Amino acid sequence: MGLHIARCHCGTMNGQDEKPGNGTDSGIYHERQQKELCAMHALNNLFQVQGAFTKKDLDELCNKLSPDAFFNPHRSILGLGNYDVNVIMAALQKKGYDTIWFDKRKSIDCLQFENIMGFILNIPTEYKWGFVRLPIHRKHWISIKCINNQYVNLDSKLDCPEIIGDSAALKEFLHNQLMDNDKELLLVVAQEVGETGAWRKECCVFPPVATADAICDSNAEMTCVSNGSMKQKSQETFPGSN
Repeated sequence: MGLHIARCHCGTMNGQDEKPGNGTDSGIYHERQQKELCAMHALNNLFQVQGAFTKKDLDELCNKLSPDAFFNPHRSILGLGNYDVNVIMAALQKKGYDTIWFDKRKSIDCLQFENIMGFILNIPTEYKWGFVRLPIHRKHWISIKCINNQYVNLDSKLDCPEIIGDSAALKEFLHNQLMDNDKELLLVVAQEVGETGAWRKECCVFPPVATADAICDSNAEMTCVSNGSMKQKSQETFPGSN
Protein backbone atom coordinates (compact mmCIF):
# COMPACT_ATOMS: atom_id res chain seq x y z
CA MET A 1 0.00 0.00 0.00
CA GLY A 2 1.34 3.47 -0.89
CA LEU A 3 1.72 6.46 1.36
CA HIS A 4 -1.36 8.36 2.43
CA ILE A 5 -0.65 11.86 1.10
CA ALA A 6 -2.93 14.82 1.63
CA ARG A 7 -2.89 18.18 -0.09
CA CYS A 8 -5.91 19.60 1.62
CA HIS A 9 -7.28 22.84 2.96
CA CYS A 10 -5.88 23.47 6.44
CA GLY A 11 -7.84 24.31 9.54
CA THR A 12 -6.64 26.48 12.40
CA MET A 13 -5.88 25.11 15.85
CA ASN A 14 -9.30 26.24 17.06
CA GLY A 15 -11.04 24.34 14.27
CA GLN A 16 -11.95 27.37 12.14
CA ASP A 17 -10.96 27.17 8.47
CA GLU A 18 -8.73 29.81 6.96
CA LYS A 19 -9.95 31.37 3.72
CA PRO A 20 -8.18 30.32 0.51
CA GLY A 21 -5.65 32.77 -0.88
CA ASN A 22 -4.04 33.79 2.44
CA GLY A 23 -1.21 31.24 2.32
CA THR A 24 -3.03 28.41 4.11
CA ASP A 25 -4.77 26.58 1.28
CA SER A 26 -4.06 23.29 -0.49
CA GLY A 27 -0.37 23.65 -1.36
CA ILE A 28 0.86 21.89 1.81
CA TYR A 29 2.41 18.43 1.51
CA HIS A 30 1.28 16.08 4.28
CA GLU A 31 2.05 12.39 4.74
CA ARG A 32 -0.30 10.47 7.02
CA GLN A 33 0.67 7.76 9.46
CA GLN A 34 1.56 4.27 8.30
CA LYS A 35 2.85 1.47 10.54
CA GLU A 36 5.58 2.90 12.82
CA LEU A 37 7.00 5.32 10.24
CA CYS A 38 6.31 8.62 11.97
CA ALA A 39 10.01 9.60 11.81
CA MET A 40 9.98 9.22 8.02
CA HIS A 41 6.68 11.12 7.78
CA ALA A 42 8.01 13.90 10.02
CA LEU A 43 11.12 14.29 7.83
CA ASN A 44 9.23 14.27 4.53
CA ASN A 45 6.62 16.68 5.89
CA LEU A 46 9.40 18.94 7.14
CA PHE A 47 11.06 19.05 3.71
CA GLN A 48 7.65 19.18 1.97
CA VAL A 49 8.80 16.53 -0.50
CA GLN A 50 7.53 13.01 -1.09
CA GLY A 51 10.45 10.61 -0.83
CA ALA A 52 12.92 13.04 0.71
CA PHE A 53 13.58 9.93 2.80
CA THR A 54 12.28 6.40 2.30
CA LYS A 55 12.07 3.52 4.74
CA LYS A 56 15.06 2.00 2.92
CA ASP A 57 17.07 5.20 3.52
CA LEU A 58 16.35 5.17 7.24
CA ASP A 59 17.06 1.45 7.56
CA GLU A 60 20.44 2.00 5.89
CA LEU A 61 21.22 4.75 8.41
CA CYS A 62 20.32 2.35 11.24
CA ASN A 63 22.80 -0.16 9.88
CA LYS A 64 25.52 2.48 9.57
CA LEU A 65 24.93 3.62 13.16
CA SER A 66 25.15 0.08 14.57
CA PRO A 67 26.67 -2.13 11.84
CA ASP A 68 27.50 -5.06 14.11
CA ALA A 69 24.30 -5.20 16.16
CA PHE A 70 22.27 -8.41 15.95
CA PHE A 71 19.15 -6.46 16.95
CA ASN A 72 19.52 -2.88 15.74
CA PRO A 73 18.84 -0.51 18.69
CA HIS A 74 17.76 2.36 16.45
CA ARG A 75 14.55 0.83 15.06
CA SER A 76 11.78 -1.64 15.80
CA ILE A 77 12.89 -5.23 16.28
CA LEU A 78 10.16 -6.15 13.78
CA GLY A 79 11.57 -3.80 11.15
CA LEU A 80 8.39 -1.70 10.96
CA GLY A 81 10.06 1.62 11.74
CA ASN A 82 10.02 3.13 15.24
CA TYR A 83 13.28 5.01 14.50
CA ASP A 84 15.10 6.81 17.30
CA VAL A 85 16.58 10.30 17.45
CA ASN A 86 19.99 9.18 16.15
CA VAL A 87 18.41 8.17 12.84
CA ILE A 88 16.62 11.50 12.51
CA MET A 89 19.82 13.40 13.26
CA ALA A 90 21.82 11.36 10.74
CA ALA A 91 19.12 11.85 8.09
CA LEU A 92 19.07 15.61 8.58
CA GLN A 93 22.86 15.76 8.47
CA LYS A 94 22.76 14.17 5.00
CA LYS A 95 20.64 17.14 3.89
CA GLY A 96 23.04 19.69 5.42
CA TYR A 97 21.13 20.37 8.65
CA ASP A 98 22.02 20.17 12.32
CA THR A 99 19.61 18.97 14.99
CA ILE A 100 19.65 20.84 18.29
CA TRP A 101 17.99 19.61 21.46
CA PHE A 102 16.11 22.47 23.13
CA ASP A 103 16.80 22.80 26.85
CA LYS A 104 13.34 23.11 28.42
CA ARG A 105 14.81 25.09 31.32
CA LYS A 106 15.13 27.97 28.85
CA SER A 107 12.38 30.19 27.51
CA ILE A 108 11.02 29.76 24.00
CA ASP A 109 11.57 33.53 23.72
CA CYS A 110 15.31 32.82 23.42
CA LEU A 111 14.86 31.33 19.94
CA GLN A 112 15.47 33.18 16.68
CA PHE A 113 12.60 31.64 14.75
CA GLU A 114 13.67 33.18 11.44
CA ASN A 115 16.93 31.20 11.59
CA ILE A 116 15.28 27.84 12.34
CA MET A 117 14.25 25.69 9.38
CA GLY A 118 11.70 23.69 11.37
CA PHE A 119 10.85 21.90 14.60
CA ILE A 120 10.42 18.25 15.53
CA LEU A 121 8.47 17.31 18.65
CA ASN A 122 8.73 13.96 20.41
CA ILE A 123 5.45 13.35 22.22
CA PRO A 124 3.75 10.47 24.09
CA THR A 125 1.15 8.49 22.19
CA GLU A 126 -1.59 6.14 23.35
CA TYR A 127 -2.67 2.75 22.03
CA LYS A 128 -6.31 1.75 22.20
CA TRP A 129 -8.32 -1.34 21.35
CA GLY A 130 -11.70 0.18 20.65
CA PHE A 131 -12.38 2.31 23.72
CA VAL A 132 -9.88 0.43 25.90
CA ARG A 133 -6.52 2.11 26.54
CA LEU A 134 -3.67 -0.40 26.27
CA PRO A 135 -0.67 -0.35 28.66
CA ILE A 136 1.77 0.31 25.82
CA HIS A 137 3.95 3.39 26.03
CA ARG A 138 5.47 4.75 22.84
CA LYS A 139 6.36 8.18 21.56
CA HIS A 140 5.61 9.90 18.29
CA TRP A 141 7.56 12.31 16.05
CA ILE A 142 5.78 15.34 14.58
CA SER A 143 7.15 18.23 12.53
CA ILE A 144 6.29 21.91 12.51
CA LYS A 145 7.30 24.26 9.71
CA CYS A 146 6.67 27.81 8.55
CA ILE A 147 4.80 27.65 5.23
CA ASN A 148 3.56 30.79 3.49
CA ASN A 149 4.34 32.89 6.59
CA GLN A 150 2.35 30.71 8.99
CA TYR A 151 3.54 27.86 11.21
CA VAL A 152 1.83 24.57 10.48
CA ASN A 153 1.48 21.41 12.57
CA LEU A 154 2.30 18.57 10.15
CA ASP A 155 1.57 15.68 12.54
CA SER A 156 1.12 12.53 10.45
CA LYS A 157 -1.72 11.40 12.73
CA LEU A 158 -3.82 14.41 11.74
CA ASP A 159 -6.28 14.06 8.86
CA CYS A 160 -4.93 17.34 7.50
CA PRO A 161 -2.27 19.83 8.62
CA GLU A 162 -3.33 22.37 11.25
CA ILE A 163 -2.44 26.05 11.13
CA ILE A 164 -0.76 27.21 14.33
CA GLY A 165 -0.34 30.84 13.25
CA ASP A 166 2.41 33.43 13.46
CA SER A 167 5.52 33.34 15.65
CA ALA A 168 3.59 34.53 18.71
CA ALA A 169 1.12 31.68 18.27
CA LEU A 170 4.00 29.22 17.80
CA LYS A 171 5.63 30.41 21.03
CA GLU A 172 2.40 29.75 22.91
CA PHE A 173 1.97 26.36 21.23
CA LEU A 174 5.52 25.21 22.04
CA HIS A 175 5.34 26.57 25.58
CA ASN A 176 2.15 24.58 26.22
CA GLN A 177 3.63 21.43 24.67
CA LEU A 178 6.82 21.59 26.73
CA MET A 179 4.96 21.93 30.02
CA ASP A 180 4.66 18.15 29.71
CA ASN A 181 7.92 16.63 30.96
CA ASP A 182 7.50 13.68 28.59
CA LYS A 183 7.78 15.88 25.50
CA GLU A 184 11.02 16.99 23.87
CA LEU A 185 11.76 19.58 21.19
CA LEU A 186 14.38 19.41 18.44
CA LEU A 187 15.38 22.45 16.39
CA VAL A 188 16.37 21.85 12.77
CA VAL A 189 18.84 24.43 11.49
CA ALA A 190 21.27 24.82 8.62
CA GLN A 191 24.75 23.64 9.60
CA GLU A 192 26.20 27.15 9.48
CA VAL A 193 23.44 28.33 11.84
CA GLY A 194 24.28 25.50 14.21
CA GLU A 195 27.97 26.34 14.10
CA THR A 196 27.45 30.06 14.79
CA GLY A 197 24.62 29.67 17.30
CA ALA A 198 22.44 32.02 15.26
CA TRP A 199 19.35 29.97 16.23
CA ARG A 200 19.33 31.68 19.64
CA LYS A 201 19.30 35.28 20.76
CA GLU A 202 22.58 36.72 22.00
CA CYS A 203 21.16 37.50 25.43
CA CYS A 204 20.40 33.82 26.08
CA VAL A 205 23.03 31.42 27.38
CA PHE A 206 22.48 27.73 26.68
CA PRO A 207 24.43 24.71 27.90
CA PRO A 208 26.20 22.55 25.29
CA VAL A 209 23.68 21.22 22.79
CA ALA A 210 23.26 17.96 20.94
CA THR A 211 23.90 18.50 17.24
CA ALA A 212 24.35 16.09 14.38
CA ASP A 213 28.05 15.82 15.25
CA ALA A 214 26.98 14.20 18.50
CA ILE A 215 25.41 11.08 16.97
CA CYS A 216 26.55 8.02 18.86
CA ASP A 217 25.47 4.47 19.44
CA SER A 218 23.02 3.57 22.17
CA ASN A 219 25.73 2.25 24.50
CA ALA A 220 27.61 5.53 24.75
CA GLU A 221 27.41 7.63 27.88
CA MET A 222 26.74 11.37 27.78
CA THR A 223 30.10 13.05 27.17
CA CYS A 224 31.16 16.44 25.90
CA VAL A 225 33.05 16.46 22.62
CA SER A 226 35.59 18.87 21.24
CA ASN A 227 33.18 21.14 19.37
CA GLY A 228 31.11 21.81 22.49
CA SER A 229 28.29 19.53 21.46
CA MET A 230 27.01 16.73 23.63
CA LYS A 231 26.72 13.02 22.97
CA GLN A 232 23.57 11.67 24.50
CA LYS A 233 22.17 8.22 25.12
CA SER A 234 19.14 8.32 22.85
CA GLN A 235 17.25 5.46 24.47
CA GLU A 236 17.19 7.37 27.75
CA THR A 237 16.14 10.76 26.39
CA PHE A 238 14.18 9.78 23.28
CA PRO A 239 12.65 6.29 23.45
CA GLY A 240 11.71 4.65 20.18
CA SER A 241 8.87 6.51 18.53
CA ASN A 242 6.09 5.65 16.15
